[in-house]
Amino acid sequence: MPHPTVPFLRWPHWLLVYLLGLGLVAGPAYPMYRHYDFSHSLDTRSYLSVARGEFTGVSLTRRYRPLVPALAAAVAWPIEQVYTRIWPERPGSEWPLRLGFYVVNCLLLAGTGLVLFRTCQLCGASPLAAALALAAVFTSRWTVYTAGLPLVDSLYLLVFALAFYAVRAGSAGAVVAVLLLALPAKESGLMLVPWLLWYGRHALRWPWQLAWLALGGATWLALRLWIDQQAGTPPAASVSNALGHLENLSYSLRRLFSVKGAGEIFSIFGFFSLALLAGLRNRVARQAWLPAVGWSGAWLLVIVAAHMLLSGDLGRMGYLAAPVFAVAFSLIISRNALFDWLKPGQVTHTSR
Repeated sequence: MPHPTVPFLRWPHWLLVYLLGLGLVAGPAYPMYRHYDFSHSLDTRSYLSVARGEFTGVSLTRRYRPLVPALAAAVAWPIEQVYTRIWPERPGSEWPLRLGFYVVNCLLLAGTGLVLFRTCQLCGASPLAAALALAAVFTSRWTVYTAGLPLVDSLYLLVFALAFYAVRAGSAGAVVAVLLLALPAKESGLMLVPWLLWYGRHALRWPWQLAWLALGGATWLALRLWIDQQAGTPPAASVSNALGHLENLSYSLRRLFSVKGAGEIFSIFGFFSLALLAGLRNRVARQAWLPAVGWSGAWLLVIVAAHMLLSGDLGRMGYLAAPVFAVAFSLIISRNALFDWLKPGQVTHTSR
């Protein structure tokens, strides 16, 4: 439930937080956009093809995620008209599209940061702690990949952030946005639907949720059929492709329970994860943040874990836990005695 003392934010405050998120993302991601050699990366090459409207030969796992590629293509078109005049040292038609992905991903991630900031506040975190949580999430190595490369994870992370926000804020609009965007963002968004139907029922009643889900699902299926027609692929192929992800389970489990897997999990949020140790050290510390995360947060982490096991990419999919991590981190910073010195008005006196 929303915290009773959450301050009202006017549009200059929203803009400031958005610009904070954009600043944290765009600068570090620029070298990734500019210098990363992804000639060996099937994911990025696939999404560039989708942005060009070329679906033939693109993996069945990736061709049904056209929203971010379409936005990137729309941004790239006007850039392409003047690109060679501004950057004559970058020949080739791929650069404007890469820049389009960079711009779209940065803007979407900044929007995610805005949603995360507000969710932290709704759970009782101070503005400073919410801003630090934003920094903790956006300094992850996966933020740089997500923003700088032709990928679609930025929209999917926004969907997860909106889902957690919808439950905390009781926002019917956020519930509708998730139901419309989850499946086109990634087909694994289907796993969010039962969670949202249960925990989002106070924000939007089941009949309305099911109606919006039907609309989103019908649009998604129509889009898939159109893409199959463009690529000349039988619809049944996508079903067998989805079932093929089950083969990743054994590999993911072996990797998870290994030293390398543990390092990959830790590297999602890096040393900021150590704040969770402070929040777990005793009962009082745990009570400061665990009730705010609640069962909805715990089950959202279960959905993230399912993504990790089915994809085989533990770190990249584990980054979807950002909404829950941000709330936990911000509340620990706000309420744990170890961080009292961060609170306004607290002065640390040292002996001379």
